[in-house]
Amino acid sequence: MRTILITTALNYANGPLHLGHMVEVIQADIWARFQRMRGHDCLYISGCDAHGTPIMISAKKLNITPEALIAKSRTEHQHDLAGFIIEVANYHTTHSDENRELSNLVYQRLKKNGDITRRTIEQAFDPIENIFLPDRFIRGTCPKCKAPDQYGDNCEACGTTYSPLELIDPVSAISGAKPIVKESEHFFFNLANYHDMLKDWIEKGHLQPEVKNKLKEWFGEELKSWDISRDAPYFGFEIPDCPGKYFYVWLDAPIGYMASFKDIAARQKNLDFDAYWQPHSHAELYHFIGKDIAYFHALFWPAMLKGAHFRLPTNVFVHGYLTINGQKMSKSRGTFITANKYLQHLDPEFLRYYIAAKLTPQVEDIDLNLEDFALRANADLVGKFINLASRSAGFITKKFNGRLSTELDYPPLFEHFVSEREAIAAYFESLNYNKAIRHIMALADQANQYIDHEKPWALVKQEGQENKVHAVCTQSLNLFKVLTTYLKPILPKTASAVEDFLNCEPLSWGNLATPLLDHEIKPFKPLLQRIMPEQLEQLAAG
Repeated sequence: MRTILITTALNYANGPLHLGHMVEVIQADIWARFQRMRGHDCLYISGCDAHGTPIMISAKKLNITPEALIAKSRTEHQHDLAGFIIEVANYHTTHSDENRELSNLVYQRLKKNGDITRRTIEQAFDPIENIFLPDRFIRGTCPKCKAPDQYGDNCEACGTTYSPLELIDPVSAISGAKPIVKESEHFFFNLANYHDMLKDWIEKGHLQPEVKNKLKEWFGEELKSWDISRDAPYFGFEIPDCPGKYFYVWLDAPIGYMASFKDIAARQKNLDFDAYWQPHSHAELYHFIGKDIAYFHALFWPAMLKGAHFRLPTNVFVHGYLTINGQKMSKSRGTFITANKYLQHLDPEFLRYYIAAKLTPQVEDIDLNLEDFALRANADLVGKFINLASRSAGFITKKFNGRLSTELDYPPLFEHFVSEREAIAAYFESLNYNKAIRHIMALADQANQYIDHEKPWALVKQEGQENKVHAVCTQSLNLFKVLTTYLKPILPKTASAVEDFLNCEPLSWGNLATPLLDHEIKPFKPLLQRIMPEQLEQLAAG
């Protein structure tokens, strides 16, 4: 049995989750459920990223404390995750005692190694709000292409990166004032000290090829030191013995994974922090993240862990962005869809299925085409999968008192379905959900072709065919049982309803090969309802 710990990126505690967030948590939840179905010990943890200037400013606008904003966001996030049947063992927050303690520990160990240096830098400062401005809180004209209203770190028009001080006619996004330049002493993590270690870690296959190749580009020149401090006023953890200086959010955010684990370990006696996080841990550690934060997770984070004498990740799984109808999410086009809004109109398992059907091991963007989404959910899940049970269950209930036959009509077909389990498991293991679903739906087609060929609705009208009808419908429901097992990581709610309908123990890879024979089932009830056009219209409404 493997011992596995997985994490997803900590969601920023500054607003609601949207469907873009759902890609990652669905991908991770499917993988965690699959691992548990295979008999492994798999724990999935996450939490709120709760520090930084945006939290402080948003709380001020709402006239509440940052702590109140974090609590509100965390509650909303947990509600949305539960709505999408995401089984997170612990959803903690980076603004916690555990995270403060661990952040201080990591910093002190890096400092002791000689990995922390100080130097004076120039920064943009808002003279009205008396605050140093993060890059994203400065807007101005791009120094290269002259596009107006660009952020302080990169131009969305031409893609150029620059420092905020290079912007033409910069203004503070907070007050509208022209920033002034002020000097301040900052703390830097010397990433170059870990050049050889990181190069070796990347070469050993811990990353997807596209991510690996992208990271190699940064090794052509000396790795830059990383600014890990911010000046007051700032919402975060104050650096020990340095009043007015705070850890930059990206220092304590990944440490939040460790803090979330430490929090749950304090409440569950079977979890030991050192067993999971010490350098020689036998547990596997996987991070699921978006491509926009690959740099932090594949360079800074492993270097921090190594320098602080903790274990390194087993792997980092990177995914692309979500577009809707081929476009970036937009409120004006009705394609900025929050998780909560989706849940008000549609079954979460339809999105779980559609996202899974699009996910591959590559770092590719995923498009949620709403028309295709409805067609695929209705055709695959209702038309092929659920229909298989509804075509057979009624005969068992009405003609055979709800009891399955003592034999299958055609055992080789059942054996064929079971024999596909290792191929499908390999697809799930490698995060190739797209191929797993194609494989499963090909089996669903075979099952429906079998029913079409045997025609139990015609056989039941023929004298002396009762045993044949009984065996055919028993065969059909056992094929349905196998398909449900394969789809269970993706459709956990439906699988639970099927287990109740079939009156059987929880479905797993371990009991896949045993057919239900001479077994009583319950009357069939509709498991999924078709998506109707008006539901999509309501989803896209403003």
